[in-house]
Amino acid sequence: MEGQKKSGKIEISYTNIRDFSKDKHKKVDDTPYGGGAGMVMKPDVIYDAYQSIQEKENAKVIYLSPKGKTLHQELVKRLSQESHLILLCGHYEGVDQRVLDEIVDEEISIGDYVLTGGELPAMVLIDSVSRYVDGVLAQGSTYEESFSQDLLEYPQYTRPEVFRGKTVPEVLKSGNHENIRKWRFEQSLAITKQKRPDLLKEGGYHSWISLNQSNTNN
Repeated sequence: MEGQKKSGKIEISYTNIRDFSKDKHKKVDDTPYGGGAGMVMKPDVIYDAYQSIQEKENAKVIYLSPKGKTLHQELVKRLSQESHLILLCGHYEGVDQRVLDEIVDEEISIGDYVLTGGELPAMVLIDSVSRYVDGVLAQGSTYEESFSQDLLEYPQYTRPEVFRGKTVPEVLKSGNHENIRKWRFEQSLAITKQKRPDLLKEGGYHSWISLNQSNTNN
């Protein structure tokens, strides 16, 4: 990630919401109306922090929230096409709904569990989206990895050829690209059936069949 920042492929900056607190103690939260446990982040402080971002006009604003849609590969690829993302990291019991309604375009979750704050989900989103920005990875690197074709990735091997009595599959040393392609597809299908059968129900098998038929006809 640091290397891509230096190369100019991506640019990351942050705004400290506490800098916009009007409280002498730099508080950014208060007790919730209606009662309940925890504290809620104040709308005015968040809005002022948002207004300070100069590039906000053409940006998509995302709130990292367990109530959002779950992050998945197609969503990652879609977000990578955006020129600018602003990520709002909540904390405590959440954020006042009024500022969410005012500035947020989309809510995204990284899984069905709750974290203390949105900073870790923001890091996950940044890393996953950055991989699809042109020039960050070598061309074709994301094409056959897990989820890119709705199947899990096939096993990978490298040197040494023999490790603790286990050898690299012969097909991978054959030089026959068609047989290698078929073996990898079969492995991906078997691994997906074993570990994530839900992906097959969502059409992963058929998308790979179409891909393989297309490659065979070319």
